[in-house]
Amino acid sequence: MDRAVTGTGSGAGDRGVTGAGSGAGGRATADVGPGAADRATTGVSRRAADPAASVGRRAADPAASVGVEIQDDGLARVTLRRGQAGNAINLETARGLLDAARACERAAVRAVLLTGEGKSFCVGGDLREFSRLTGETLEKHLVAVTDALHEALRTFASIDAPQVAAVQGAVAGAGIGLAAAADVTLAADNVTFTAAYTGIGYSPDAGVSWQLPRLVGPKRAVELLLTNRRVPAAEAATIGLVSRVVPSGELAAEAERTAEALRRGPTRAFGATRRLVASGQTADLTRHLDDEARALAAAAASDEGREGVAAFLDKRAPDFTRIPSRP
Repeated sequence: MDRAVTGTGSGAGDRGVTGAGSGAGGRATADVGPGAADRATTGVSRRAADPAASVGRRAADPAASVGVEIQDDGLARVTLRRGQAGNAINLETARGLLDAARACERAAVRAVLLTGEGKSFCVGGDLREFSRLTGETLEKHLVAVTDALHEALRTFASIDAPQVAAVQGAVAGAGIGLAAAADVTLAADNVTFTAAYTGIGYSPDAGVSWQLPRLVGPKRAVELLLTNRRVPAAEAATIGLVSRVVPSGELAAEAERTAEALRRGPTRAFGATRRLVASGQTADLTRHLDDEARALAAAAASDEGREGVAAFLDKRAPDFTRIPSRP
């Protein structure tokens, strides 16, 4: 499948912490502008056809939103590009994430790297945008934002490709949801996490109330959600909120290395493993053991399984990249 480079909003050619910019030879380019999610297969963003929708477009059009670059080798780079606003999530950004997720799904990518431009990975929802609305208009607007954002999260979770998030600076609200949803979350040593929702009288979104209890335990999750205390990088690693902490100056390079290593791996086996871990949170042991047995049998009989075993017996490194990432 052809690989595309997609940019949302102005400044889409600028590159953030990944350093992915020029040199994208052989890639097609496309623009994902306002309303792109409206034209997609689901009716998620059509619910924004109210006065609130125009507020989201006015707020987001002048600035960068979300870009996705999908290389020929199957590595996708998804970048939040509202660095001047702390990558706050407005309607356009939520739609941009949904467009990016769908692009990754269509291309059957092998790995996804999520980053945010500027000092902060993502400070949560765009309160300036929300504050211009009241009553039913605000409610409809937030439904449109969360519909698109949550569909993006569901889409990313459904694909086989493992996902790496590189986070720095302030991470709050929905930013925690994006970071927690990744399979590998790398944090710069200057990062701080704050739930923030109840501090402004809101409740969680972006899967935060689902992810946090599973990562840090329900007791600590409730404490973080109710008190909104700041969690520094070292504590985030200790409690399981992130995979590991790296010096801020090394974050981009380490994230690239991690994503590249995963890109070279057995994508379908990664997908099966991710699904087993997710379902294991709620399935009883008997059912989960049955699921493991079926998944293992399918993996062993697959092209990836045969290549992995052959490479082991031949005492060579396996080459999973020659196997399509989907049937």
